[in-house]
Amino acid sequence: MFKHQQSAHCESGVTASMLSHNGLKLSEPMAFGLAGALAFAYIPLVKLSGMPLIAYRMPPRSIIKGVQKRLGLKMNYQTFRKPEQGMDELDRQLDQGKIVGLQTSVFWLPYFPDSMRFHFNAHNLIVYGRDGDDYLISDPVFEQVVRCDAAALKKARFAKGALAAKGMMYYPTQLPQSFDLASASVKAIKANHRIMTGAPLPVIGLRGIRHMGKCIIKLSKDNKQREQYLPRYLGHIVRMQEEIGTGGAGFRFIYASFLKETSQALNNELLAEAAEMMATAGDEWRRFALISSKMCKGRKEMNGEELAALLNGCADLEAKAWTLLKTYR
Repeated sequence: MFKHQQSAHCESGVTASMLSHNGLKLSEPMAFGLAGALAFAYIPLVKLSGMPLIAYRMPPRSIIKGVQKRLGLKMNYQTFRKPEQGMDELDRQLDQGKIVGLQTSVFWLPYFPDSMRFHFNAHNLIVYGRDGDDYLISDPVFEQVVRCDAAALKKARFAKGALAAKGMMYYPTQLPQSFDLASASVKAIKANHRIMTGAPLPVIGLRGIRHMGKCIIKLSKDNKQREQYLPRYLGHIVRMQEEIGTGGAGFRFIYASFLKETSQALNNELLAEAAEMMATAGDEWRRFALISSKMCKGRKEMNGEELAALLNGCADLEAKAWTLLKTYR
């Protein structure tokens, strides 16, 4: 029988639940960490409602595929040209007793409250059964299992636009009974270290965090931008950090949990120390979000230099953690 587990983030939650159900016990932080999914990217060429894309984790599907790579899983991924084909294949797998992961659009899932529904096409969930015209769904961001009628689920799976899923469904076909955590964690941490400290572009990783601070300073020195654009810009940063998935601080806390869990399993003090550093960085991200919110709402005087200093502080704390993790063998 499938056991629903509420998670902090959809893709890491689905990955952990799906593998655990199929016999490979894995926590959500372990799935996130072994995928090497922690990141930062400031991408002005990609717009969300006219604002630059700001990402605090690797792109959609990277967690599932990262865990697959580290642990040697075999997964089946399918997309479909026609919605009817996608729904028929989902039914076929469910009839065989499988649980199935889906990539969907949040906007078309009717069990989401109106305030949470927006056009985001990379929300992951698990379908574990059917009851008449309803699909039984384990959505990681909800406390309990939910239902979704067939017409709405079809719309959610085949929504158009950025990150269109094209009916993406996936499930494991072969899993190891166990895995070498020491080896897998070394590879994952090294890969994540390269992303955060060695990216060639100045908008990726730790350099990207500092770059965003410079953008805030630049906008704060332009009177017109300061009054009209900067409050909306800061509101967008906070929304991306705190409301989309688990955002900046939340992903740092998940990664800290991965480091702590691994340190306990391997009795490794270095990982425990790095976990504390990453959690402290998460606290600083939360402080940045709080002060930014006050400024963009007019409850605190706008000060670009102060916000940039807070972001540099976040980058400094993360840099200490990655410097320590670089020595992990």
